[in-house]
Amino acid sequence: MSIQPSILYRWAGSDLDHIRRAANELLDLKPDAIFAQSGLTLEPLHQMTHTVPVVFVQVADPVGSGFVASMANPGGNITGFALAEFATASKMLEVLKELVPTIRRVVIIYNPIQAPQVGMWHAIEEAARSISVQASAVNAVGADNLKRIIENFAREPGGGVIVLPNPITTANRKLIIELAARHRVPAAYLYSYYVQEGGLVSYGSDPIVQYRQSASYVDRILKGTKPADLPVQLATDFKLAINLKTAKALGITIPQALLSTAGEVVE
Repeated sequence: MSIQPSILYRWAGSDLDHIRRAANELLDLKPDAIFAQSGLTLEPLHQMTHTVPVVFVQVADPVGSGFVASMANPGGNITGFALAEFATASKMLEVLKELVPTIRRVVIIYNPIQAPQVGMWHAIEEAARSISVQASAVNAVGADNLKRIIENFAREPGGGVIVLPNPITTANRKLIIELAARHRVPAAYLYSYYVQEGGLVSYGSDPIVQYRQSASYVDRILKGTKPADLPVQLATDFKLAINLKTAKALGITIPQALLSTAGEVVE
């Protein structure tokens, strides 16, 4: 008699207590493998189990975070697909500056409790100095806080916003996009789904590609391969996405050279 496979899931958003409870619940079910999205989700699993195989996606700096021993030889029970190196985050600033040459200052919305987000912020800060742009970072926690950040930042001209990906900004992306449009602040994102929902521009890897790749790792693990024998892979495909409607509303003329390199254009 064959046993029907089952897929169970939990959604805990950005609440750390909810994430820990969800991790506990899943581990109590004694799964054959766990799929985890983001470093916030992976952290409690890393603490709670050293035996259940875990495949992750959208995690920045898995080695520096202590999740794996190395990219080529992760060791232990965890492997997966990581975001690009920190320096890639600075490309969001470069694209934003190319779109709006008058930008003199940017605010980076990030989650400081995630160490890789701090690394991304510092990479952007370093790039900002090289092009004479003032960069500062603010905590993404809370919808009210996000509203206050963008409203205050929009009071002076020459500003732009860079939104780093984390469960908080993802959950509040519609609010962020709406506030940026209302206050006429150009904003850059890592993922193209922000642009599809009205954001101005994004530059980053396609998360769907990593989700598909992760399925192959889960399949191999269920067939007997150890996570320790599956190298962690970095994102390699990057895409520029531009929303022409949003650009027009902000009075931005897209340089033809930039437009010709876009992998996705939202009319």
